[in-house]
Amino acid sequence: MKKAVELHKDEYLEELKEYLSIPSISSSPDHKEDVKKAAVWTADALKNAGMENVEVVPTEGHPIVYGEWLHAEDKPTILIYGHYDVQPEDPVDLWETPPFEPVVRDGKIYARGATDDKGQLFIHIKAVELLMKEKGELPVNVKFVIEGEEEVASPNLGPFINDHQDKLSCDAVVISDTSFSDKNQPAICTSLRGALAMELTIDTADSDLHSGTYGGGVPNSIHALVKLLASFHDNNGKIAVEGFYEGVPEPTEDVRREIAALPFDEEETKKGLGLDALYGEEGFSFKERTGIRPTLEVNGITGGFQGEGLKTIVPKEAGAKISCRLVGEQDPQRVYEAIEHHVRKYKPQGARVSLQQYIKADPVAIDSSNPFIQAAASAYEDIYQVRPLFPKEGGSIPIVEVFGRVLDAPVVLMGFGLPSENLHAPNEHFHIENFTKGIETMCRYLHKL
Repeated sequence: MKKAVELHKDEYLEELKEYLSIPSISSSPDHKEDVKKAAVWTADALKNAGMENVEVVPTEGHPIVYGEWLHAEDKPTILIYGHYDVQPEDPVDLWETPPFEPVVRDGKIYARGATDDKGQLFIHIKAVELLMKEKGELPVNVKFVIEGEEEVASPNLGPFINDHQDKLSCDAVVISDTSFSDKNQPAICTSLRGALAMELTIDTADSDLHSGTYGGGVPNSIHALVKLLASFHDNNGKIAVEGFYEGVPEPTEDVRREIAALPFDEEETKKGLGLDALYGEEGFSFKERTGIRPTLEVNGITGGFQGEGLKTIVPKEAGAKISCRLVGEQDPQRVYEAIEHHVRKYKPQGARVSLQQYIKADPVAIDSSNPFIQAAASAYEDIYQVRPLFPKEGGSIPIVEVFGRVLDAPVVLMGFGLPSENLHAPNEHFHIENFTKGIETMCRYLHKL
């Protein structure tokens, strides 16, 4: 298979360049037609790969692309998920080359969407195409569901999955939208933290007040906000909200061993981030804090006079944007209610408080001993000559939980990106070596299944 991939490598890269040149920015109304164009391009690529019953399914937002090949009798069925939408290109002036004019240099392809997620998705399309051309059939049944709204939190994919459970039924869901732990060190992510986001607002007087006339005699909204935010954590980095840790599992020794096996250099991390010290919940390592422990972070603060110079007022309003990462059996709604109760209980005298919820996603945990995951690990090892690690990712891919719960199938997170590939940032790129080896790995994986 390696020879076949090398034979078609230049052809595949030219096709990928064409795909990456479509500015399918799902968050921008100005790019609605570009997103639609990318959906049609994706559907055509599936048809060219030999997939059948290919559809571009309209939604209230951007289309979902579906395709299938179901002729492997008595063999497993794999559902492959990916997304063809991309992040905005801003700030454009920090790109060395235009974000939607793909270029290859130093063994990497540079463009918006190169690693997140068009390049990784294209691995799967080319793998099934190669197998179909070589053998005229696939070793297992394959379904594709590819969306155009992942970068805007997949508002229409969840309902689509719920409404089409029979159509999407499978033995495992395969997703390539994660990364290796390090160069030449494959990784299969086995947990994703859930998410909860909200905005806290504090009001005091009906208007800003003169600090000479009223200072020291009336409540200050910023003082109240700072005091309330400080109450969210104790001095050891533990979250002090009553009920917050309900559903958080104590890490097993096996999980801690898996995390300890991940490459990490504390001094290099501090140096790379320009920090004098790391921070977090006492009793846990950095990798544990950022992978399997929950968080409550203040993301931004507003209040008072923000212009140039000074304005001596007692501000009437202040606010903070807050996000949580959740793990285990934590219920986002229960956590929100616990924070709401904490805010009401500890709000300073003279302050009126309100909370507005924005994002809610359940955490995901996957057993690394699952046979579909172990088969993936063997496929990686065959191609890369090294056994994958099983990291616990601190971020969230909300739709992973929906796939696993609704379809009652394990989710195999077979990423081929690298942490250094600038996803969501200027000069996003994808290593061509992992693109070609990724195709080999997926061919091997489907055979192993």
